[in-house]
Amino acid sequence: MTHPSVSRAAALDRRGFLTLAAAGIAGSTLSVTVGSMTPANAAEAGATEAVDAAGSTVRKRELRAMWISSVVNIDWPSRTGLSADELKAEYRHWLDVAADMNLNAVFVQVRPTADAFWPSPYEPWSQYLTGTQGGDPGFDPLGFAVEETHARNLELHAWYNPYRVSMQTDPAKLVPTHPARQHPDWVWPFGGKLYFDPGLPEAREHIYAAILHSVEHYDIDGVHFDDYFYPYPVAGQTLPDAGTYAAHGDGFATIEEWRRHNVDTFVQTISGRIKELKPWVKFGISPFGIWRNKATDPAGSDTAGSQSYDGQFADTRKWVLEGWLDYINPQIYWQFGLAVADYRKLVPWWADVAAQSGTHLYVGEALYKVTSGVFTDPAELSNHLTYCAELDAAGTPVHGNVYFSAVHVPADPKGSMSRVRADHYSHPALIPAMAHLPATAVRVPVLAEATAGADGVALKWLDTGPRRTAATSFAVYRAAGSGVAVDVEDARNLVATVRSSGGVEQYFTDVTATPGESYTYVVTALDRVWNESRPSRPRSA
Repeated sequence: MTHPSVSRAAALDRRGFLTLAAAGIAGSTLSVTVGSMTPANAAEAGATEAVDAAGSTVRKRELRAMWISSVVNIDWPSRTGLSADELKAEYRHWLDVAADMNLNAVFVQVRPTADAFWPSPYEPWSQYLTGTQGGDPGFDPLGFAVEETHARNLELHAWYNPYRVSMQTDPAKLVPTHPARQHPDWVWPFGGKLYFDPGLPEAREHIYAAILHSVEHYDIDGVHFDDYFYPYPVAGQTLPDAGTYAAHGDGFATIEEWRRHNVDTFVQTISGRIKELKPWVKFGISPFGIWRNKATDPAGSDTAGSQSYDGQFADTRKWVLEGWLDYINPQIYWQFGLAVADYRKLVPWWADVAAQSGTHLYVGEALYKVTSGVFTDPAELSNHLTYCAELDAAGTPVHGNVYFSAVHVPADPKGSMSRVRADHYSHPALIPAMAHLPATAVRVPVLAEATAGADGVALKWLDTGPRRTAATSFAVYRAAGSGVAVDVEDARNLVATVRSSGGVEQYFTDVTATPGESYTYVVTALDRVWNESRPSRPRSA
């Protein structure tokens, strides 16, 4: 997942980071409500947001995620040659990081280069697991990741690169059974890498099948693409698809128009097929942060940088307006005040576009630019979140933020992520519900016990009723004092979200409770897309 800078002066960008990494340099009652972050009632979002101090916000509903990159071993696995136990331990470490930061989702790269982090009948095991393409890691990494991620009640969005085949150009270096070797006419080299030709219907069908196999067989929460569609331009090189255009371009006045149509077709088709398989699985894309500049197109943003519409032939604005995506996650990897791409101008532009179709907006954040020194203000990212919360409270929905990449989160460059946690992530958050996704009429839990003990306050509640209305998870709220009202719309009262054990009886211990203090608790039920029941009757301890 890469990101070119908008000017040569913008220093190390995400694509540059990836290039360095490849070179080894980087290392009983029915009551369900749809979450308050949906576009229809976004104006009330302020009711779920608490302001603790200047610049500090706590939102009840927002997506908080980080990308876990596997390509060239950026994040996980950290290197090749690890044993199955070491691979598992590393992944658990990233979940520890997410939990410590009060994140609620991870975007995990499982198909970086036409390969797989699961036993796929279409493509070989990824070389980034064992160091050898096709090498069996000794377990099912995607299956393991889903189980471990859900145990912590985090969403797992499986991240796929659609067209990239290899980080080098020689097909002979791929395993003999690789589809690029079986069908050499499907691929072409460009810019030092190998790609499937987006203009070939046969290649597109293969990509659909490879991705949808994991959607069908794994309990993932989302399908996620990054900014790579047609590859980024390379000086002095021309995309080698003239022959494909001659064969398949009838009806298109220009090759550029045809290329955009190819990507549009891919996005629309995969979106529909995901929903046919599993209507609840979210589909989102994280494109380059600029669609088009206003100087090029009046509908564009007030920017002067590279344009995904022209550079990657990715009409990202169209995808949002057509409703093909559940969320758009633009990589707005620039700081406040940058002349060619000002964060303060791009976020509202995207928010306005997304609101027109009810598409959720998650802003991609360049944490790595704090590490590299491009972002000089340690508070830059925290200030970004304050601004997003202000826009959201004013009625232009901004539903969350995603950080690139995982390795930089615990590294905490310049204390930037510590500041984000202190200013904005001091409490857990629910993921914003999407009104158009299928909901389950989860029942209001019966909070049966709240008992203070040496380890905290132990809660027991019941998820009653038929299993078809069983909750996926639960939210636990707490207020100081015995017998007091607990406002479940006050984000500061949210203590935890807890994955269902699968049975009727559910248990949780609030280890953050202060010994000797009295508290009142309520619990709500959540379906798998985060629609929430009314609260239980309270219990005090």
